[in-house]
Amino acid sequence: MLAEIEAIARARGCCKVTLEVLENNHAAQSAYRKYGFAGYELRPEAGRALFWEKSL
Repeated sequence: MLAEIEAIARARGCCKVTLEVLENNHAAQSAYRKYGFAGYELRPEAGRALFWEKSL
């Protein structure tokens, strides 16, 4: 499934694929790492990017 998502994203000219994973879901994190995903920093001195939400 991730390979298909990546193929669609490339075909549409996207520059990246993002996902959200729970901090304590180590099994999912391990699977995503094996596929090439990693946490990211916009600028190392600014720290890691965080996902926020506002429920409506």
